[in-house]
Amino acid sequence: MAECPYFEHLLVMPRLRVQNANAISSPLTHGFPSITAFLGLMWALERETHRDGLDLQFNAVGVIAHSHEEQRTGGFVHSFHLTRNPVDKDGGTAAIVEEGRIHLDISLVFAVQSPSLTEQSGPTVAARVRELLDCMRIAGGSVIASATPRRRQTPYVLSLTSDEAADRAKLFDSFKLRLLPGFALVERADLLDERMAGIPDSTRLEAWLSLSRINWRWQDADDRGGRWQHDREGLGWIVPIPLGYGALGDLQPPGSVAGSRDSTTSFRFVESLYGIGQWLSPHRLHSPQQLLWYADSEPENGLYRCRNDYRPTPAYALD
Repeated sequence: MAECPYFEHLLVMPRLRVQNANAISSPLTHGFPSITAFLGLMWALERETHRDGLDLQFNAVGVIAHSHEEQRTGGFVHSFHLTRNPVDKDGGTAAIVEEGRIHLDISLVFAVQSPSLTEQSGPTVAARVRELLDCMRIAGGSVIASATPRRRQTPYVLSLTSDEAADRAKLFDSFKLRLLPGFALVERADLLDERMAGIPDSTRLEAWLSLSRINWRWQDADDRGGRWQHDREGLGWIVPIPLGYGALGDLQPPGSVAGSRDSTTSFRFVESLYGIGQWLSPHRLHSPQQLLWYADSEPENGLYRCRNDYRPTPAYALD
């Protein structure tokens, strides 16, 4: 079983405003960028910091959404706000390409290692990383820098280097309150297992589809009649999410597949992997590992997926 990589510090980028990010997270899901986009951002940011002379190793990332505005019509059936972008190579009007866009107000929490990162250098390093991040794309969207940044938008470093677990827990308990109001995305594979066990002779796909929708049933209450009851009661804010990619074939040698963008890296055709996620208020989390997402690649098994170490606890179940 994979575990979150070791880290010493949390590098926090609070209250980022992102315009026109990609709202289509997979061939089957939309409404928020895929967690793979944030892992890709983390690796791109690590390369940028190395080029800038910073000695930072990025191991995991957490995402907290404070607000979002998907660019679509309202009503029972939704449609994306699409644009016809000119022009094609002949000067004519290009066809409409289906693009889902979303405006975001998010905080990003990077789990990092660095032998040179100290309490004194933390503010300077965090400010420089924010400057680099402002020049990058987040899930295809543009970071909108405020002309007069507010105090709560100031990046900072949280050091978890204490040898005492109690001290680290106390520090995290104080930190997570700074992420409110907002919701953190975590993985809930346990709910998928429970739903599969509750549907006789079902597959994981059938259990995933069942959890991805609100199922209504007629329940006879008493002699006065019954009522319609849905199956989401007590589950919280559950969403279907993409979790990475699964191989469709063997690994191909570099440069052997025509049209691939990188001729020096091995190539593989893949499809999306899906799971169940949950949006939780950060105050319900009990450790940084429950917040963070990290990569878990198994090329020999054809699996390239994102993992999160959230596990429900008795304290959460009583909330």
